[in-house]
Amino acid sequence: MTEQNADEANTVQTSNIDNVELAIVDGSHSDTAQKSEPLIEELQDEELRKLLVPKLENLPISPPSAVESNFVTYFAPDFMKPGHDQYVHRHANGLCIIGLAPTHIAFKDEGGVTSVDFNVGKSDRSGIKVSGKRKKNAQHFESNTALCKACTKDGSYIVRCCVKGSLLEVNDRLIKQPELLNSLADREGYIAIIMPRPADWIKAKTTLLGIEEYRELRKDTLQL
Repeated sequence: MTEQNADEANTVQTSNIDNVELAIVDGSHSDTAQKSEPLIEELQDEELRKLLVPKLENLPISPPSAVESNFVTYFAPDFMKPGHDQYVHRHANGLCIIGLAPTHIAFKDEGGVTSVDFNVGKSDRSGIKVSGKRKKNAQHFESNTALCKACTKDGSYIVRCCVKGSLLEVNDRLIKQPELLNSLADREGYIAIIMPRPADWIKAKTTLLGIEEYRELRKDTLQL
């Protein structure tokens, strides 16, 4: 065999060896890829499971209420007068629900609230009817404007807006069912719904307390 033929034979043999090695490497990569795919899917499933099925020790003792889920609650303690504690539930769309805080002085009277009178100031608030997207007929009130009187056996207490804005509605159910204030003041027993302007809300917020600040302030009288 000539040197040229021998070189060609060696080249072919080397090429064949390289091809075999490449095939082995490619096969190894393929096997690794096939093995890694289930591992990746398993990791993704685990992450999804953590999101969908939280650990029991991380769950609250009781599920959050509709108010806790959809509103941020603020408080106006001693609003205008000592003991006149009110709350403001603010929704993400800007609406503010106004009501009596659990430490309001009216609840300390025997029997609690016995009647609610929306005939305050120069008009009956329960007669206000707002309509349309532009809230036609809505009246614009100051934060200290009276909304109603919460009456007990021992006296009456003025409930005020707490925030400057347009009065959209009052809870006229309280006229026939004033007991809602004693049992469900933060829900069905709310007083009114007000829509403040963004700038007015920013100002009002600086005068209000968050729930933790309120609890600390009223820790001696608040029943948690």
